[in-house]
Amino acid sequence: MNDYFSYTTSSPEDKQWGLYLTVSGRHTAAPGSVYPQKAHPSGYFFEWESGRVLSEYQLIFISDGFGHYETAHGSYDVKPGTLLLVEPDIRHRYRPDPATGWTEYYVGFNGHLAAHFIASTFGQHHASVHYSENQMEFIDTYQKIHDLVAEQKPAYHQIASGLILKLLGYVAAQEKARLIDNIHVEQLVSRAKDYMWKHVHSEVDFQAFSREQSVSYSYFRKAFKLYTGIAPHQFYLDLKIMRAKELIIATDKSIKEITFELGFDSIHYFSRIFKKKTGQAPSNFR
Repeated sequence: MNDYFSYTTSSPEDKQWGLYLTVSGRHTAAPGSVYPQKAHPSGYFFEWESGRVLSEYQLIFISDGFGHYETAHGSYDVKPGTLLLVEPDIRHRYRPDPATGWTEYYVGFNGHLAAHFIASTFGQHHASVHYSENQMEFIDTYQKIHDLVAEQKPAYHQIASGLILKLLGYVAAQEKARLIDNIHVEQLVSRAKDYMWKHVHSEVDFQAFSREQSVSYSYFRKAFKLYTGIAPHQFYLDLKIMRAKELIIATDKSIKEITFELGFDSIHYFSRIFKKKTGQAPSNFR
């Protein structure tokens, strides 16, 4: 595959979108070759000794070869499948191992939503590298961004921003899977959901459930939230409200009867939770 790079211009409308592309490229540095290429504009070219500071974010994916990356957040070894996060106003430098060279894919982007998506993906105190075991998803997305830049059809910045979010989505999904760290989590979450549904008319004891599953409550809570995106107790409340809606619509039971049938301590508490979850009071819902 041939090397390429394109630096883009952005209109005020592109910038108003919230996320816009600044550069897209691919480069194979052969073993022992001069790095980086001198063809880049002065704001992007750097020497290893001094590094550089950018005014944008970049995601640099290394598909082949080894090397090194240094930033204010730390020093990292680079291997195939490494994604480097470059942040604005942070001095950094990177280079391939002269013995192996490397192949890099990169995109630069900015916008008033960029920091939000970076923080949401990597966390507030994030590391500057991510290791991926599935390279094709990343490479395919980088190539699609390049194709958009090459064609420059109307609104290509907006479409490219969606592909940048796709890259970040792959990172978020893999980080979540890595944090869960257990192949049995899916079964654990499934059993927890069954347990909650069976006890939707009473109360659940998540401490007791965790002991029955031979895991600590803190592990269960963390795994459940990472897998579903919601804490166990909130998921359980959602089930109760779902059942309450069924009873309100399909039966002539009073709100008081439904309240105590579902294990709530008071009508006031039930009504408050119901309105918070649905946007209206139980009587109005009926």
